[in-house]
Amino acid sequence: MKNVPATLIIVSGLSGSGKSTAARALEDEQYFVVDNLPVIFLRDFLDSHAKNGLDAKVAVVLDVRNRGYLEQFPQILTDIRRDGYKADLFFFDASDEALLRRFSETRRRHPLMSAGNLPAAILEERRLLEKVRDLATLVFDTTGLTVHELRRKIMEIVHQGTMERIPMSVHVQSFGYRFGIPPESDIVLDVRFMKNPYFVDALRPLTGRDAEVGAFMAAQPEFRSFLEHLVDMLRFLLPEYERENKSYLTISIGCTAGRHRSVAVTEELRRRLAEKGIITSMTHRDLGRNMK
Repeated sequence: MKNVPATLIIVSGLSGSGKSTAARALEDEQYFVVDNLPVIFLRDFLDSHAKNGLDAKVAVVLDVRNRGYLEQFPQILTDIRRDGYKADLFFFDASDEALLRRFSETRRRHPLMSAGNLPAAILEERRLLEKVRDLATLVFDTTGLTVHELRRKIMEIVHQGTMERIPMSVHVQSFGYRFGIPPESDIVLDVRFMKNPYFVDALRPLTGRDAEVGAFMAAQPEFRSFLEHLVDMLRFLLPEYERENKSYLTISIGCTAGRHRSVAVTEELRRRLAEKGIITSMTHRDLGRNMK
């Protein structure tokens, strides 16, 4: 077999044990992830992927939702390994008590619920997956793990033996409080304590992207001091977020209308972060809104 994917991870295990968390973590690490691919198409999918030179890192989620999975998967896994695919099987497990609690909290239906009540469905799934578990490269017991701890554990395994890592994406944006706080925000900063260019007749029709407004803001000691403290704080926080395997961070900076102060601060923050080697994207959410 030529041009096989460099990495193939098959994610399996009990319902509610953390397979979705694993899939999202792998996707954030730029794996091409397919959830619930019919097992009879696994070989064709891999061959097509390799033939067309697509993603070198592939992950496939297979579980009891997949009809025919249990009967066919062991032989299919043996065949693709024999033909040159380096296939790792990550099996996710948890105690019956943990699974019962998770299904109760999420109110989701177990895929084997037709087998009876929830405890009976979990017991049946565990029995059905015994042979698959025996084939696993790694078994993850998620009973006592939070979502974040499980994610970190998966990434530690994925990164083992390599320093390659997808850097966290940092996005800074301005907004106006009168239009609401952006719901995707991780960090929200209020700059309405600064002097407002809106009350200067010559600056009112301009925005925080104009040089005149920028000069007005830069002349304020609190503007300079705020940015110095903020950059120092972010230099501390960003590595800590990355250590917790956070893939992206959104910093939202607000003023009254999102037109002057927050825009100027966001522009200057992005410039200062770039000087520190921190690559960011930037938007001004409310800059184009009508002020009337």
